[in-house]
This record gives sequence, C-alpha cells and structure tokens, in this order.
Amino acid sequence: MSLRERLIAEIVERGPIRVSDYMDRCLHDPADGYYARRPDLGSQGDFITAPLVSQIFGEMLGLWAITIWDGLGRPARFRLVELGPGDGTMMSDVLRAGRAAPTFLAAAEVWLVETSTPLQAKQAARLAGTGVNWAKNLGEVPTNAPVIILANEFLDCLPIDQWVADAGGLRERCVGVDASGKLAFVSRNANGYSASSGGVVEERSAALEAFGEGIGELLAGTPGAGLFIDYGRDRKGPGDTLQALRGHQKESPLASPGHADLTAHVDFPAFMAAAKRGGADIAPLLTQAEFLRRMGIEVRASALARTNPAKSDLITRQLERLTSAAQMGELFKVARVYSPLLAPPPEPR
Repeated sequence: MSLRERLIAEIVERGPIRVSDYMDRCLHDPADGYYARRPDLGSQGDFITAPLVSQIFGEMLGLWAITIWDGLGRPARFRLVELGPGDGTMMSDVLRAGRAAPTFLAAAEVWLVETSTPLQAKQAARLAGTGVNWAKNLGEVPTNAPVIILANEFLDCLPIDQWVADAGGLRERCVGVDASGKLAFVSRNANGYSASSGGVVEERSAALEAFGEGIGELLAGTPGAGLFIDYGRDRKGPGDTLQALRGHQKESPLASPGHADLTAHVDFPAFMAAAKRGGADIAPLLTQAEFLRRMGIEVRASALARTNPAKSDLITRQLERLTSAAQMGELFKVARVYSPLLAPPPEPR
C-alpha cells in the first residue's frame, strides 16, 4: 500500500489526525516518507536552496564560523555541525572559506545531522576525504568540546499544528477523509469533525519550540553558537503557511503524501524565545540580506567576478537572488543563538 492509502485506511479506522502528525508521516515514514525517498535537489529536484544558488552563500557562513571560533579563543578542537545538510554543498563551501584560517580547519571536527540515507550518500561523495561524522539527531553529537551549529532551511520542516478561528470559536484543524474517500482538512468541534473551509488559521509548532529550548540548553552548558537561516515570520500573526513543493511547483499539502516536500513558515519569535528559555543568549533577528551584507557578500562577489569575468553576469544574478527583497533577501531570516560563555558575540550584530 502507498503512504496515501495507508493514511486513508488509518484515518477511516481511527479518526482524523493532527496536522503535525500528517507532516511527520509524509516526511519521515520509514518506507515512503519524503526523506526516505528524497529526490535530487536543485534544478532536477523539487526546490533550490541558497547554497545551490551560489558558493558565496556557504562561504559567508564559513566566515561567520571562523569569527565565532576566534571569539571562543581558537580552541584546538571544536565541533562544526550542520543540521539538514542537503547534498553537502553548503558544508563544502563553508570548508573552502575555512582555508583562510588553516588552524580553524585543523581544529574542526565536522558533524552532519542527517536522517536521509540517500542524502547521506550524496554528502559522503561530495565531502570525501574530509573525515565527516554523521548523527541522526543533535543529541548524538558529543558535547565535550565547543560547538558551532549551522542550519539552512532546517526549521521549516519541523511539524506544525493549525487552528481555525471562525464564528464557532477556535477549532483545531486536522487531516481527515471526505465523503469521496480523499484526504481533506477537517475541523474538530464538540460534535466531532466537519469540513474545514474559511476562517482565520493560526499555527503553532511544539516541535520548533522544543527544538529551540534544546538548543538553548545545549549552548547554556557548551561554549559555542548557532546560526539558523530559514523563511519565516519576524512577528506572530495569523495565516496558513503550510505548503508542498514538487518539481518546483506548489501543490496542495494533501495531494502527494511522501512525494512532495512539506514545510511551513518558521515562527522565529517563538524559536528565539524558546532558546532563551533554555539558557542561551540571542541576537536581534536579521534578514538574510542584512546578514550576508554584514559578512561581506558584495565584496566576495566582486572578487569572484574579477577572477571569473566570463561569469560576471551570472554572479550578479546569484547575488541578486540571495539578497534582493523581491527574492530571498527579506523572506529569509537569520537567527543567531549564543552560549552565555561567548559574550558579547564577536561577529557583526
């Protein structure tokens, strides 16, 4: 049975499921989940992430990591961790930037937190000879050394739950099965469930908040910092942000269970508040454009164009895509989380 068929059968037997449970099944089902069968990334896949737009994105994150390492007192050993590392492109670019500080590279113990077997194989091929370590979750990474965490488009995959506010009050939105036997959104009410249409949608991610608090607790006890880049909100507000991408096209989140990437806009205020509750220090939220410009992306792009004049126009377009307000520059936000042992943060604020 396909994942869709199994979901429908289970819902018919046991009743509608929460949106977060649906997301978790679609993304992580061992047999048919998106990450178990993940298609290629980039132009041949379902979406393109910033590291695949240009090498200078990862290089800027590498410079940030070097600055943090310097602020930690240049430890002889530290753990450089990437969460959700895709095909390994970003870490490869981070390490390229690290060549500017050979002792940084010598001190770095690279860890990739990855649950997808197909992607882990791609990472191993791209980073061959780097001495990479893998973990299924952040808790498997040893904490007996300083840590620098990088995460691009990781938080948006953490499951959310939804509620619909209408004349009947605030009702939880779930995934059920309609009269024709298809997956459909339904709302929970005193008499059971009814079709969910209209009303104002509110979202919350318990998984995001738990993860943020865990990051705070980690950095409260381990010197280091974390950099989290994703598309999302800089203030709390209503709106249905659950989306599915397949072949670079948006489709209904219920259309292709296990075959499309399901994500939601990150509630950055909730994530940062949770990290602070866990014991970490946080810096003001930045847009991706602000962060990259502070790290010197325009200078690096100019230098790259001078050494590759035939690609000058391409580099300009790549820079525009990463920093323009009409593209990724403002939709994507940057959260910076620090150990209290690393204060004040040494990198640009």
